[in-house]
Amino acid sequence: MSRKCDLTGKKANNAFAISHSHRRTKRLQQANLQSKRVWWPEGNRWVKLRLSTKAIKTLEKKGIHAMAKEAGIDLNKY
Repeated sequence: MSRKCDLTGKKANNAFAISHSHRRTKRLQQANLQSKRVWWPEGNRWVKLRLSTKAIKTLEKKGIHAMAKEAGIDLNKY
């Protein structure tokens, strides 16, 4: 399973690790993902999602129903 946010779709970014001698090697910058249980009022139950921290902040503002609708996600499958 890839490290990807369920709601926003954020995933790893390609980057360089630069040493002191400025030698560049490829590396991945992973998204800051957290497993979170979110109350879903329409379904009257908890939903366990893998969210980025940015998505958690947005979720508190917009609500889970609006974010799931934007992402095109069916919360019954979670």
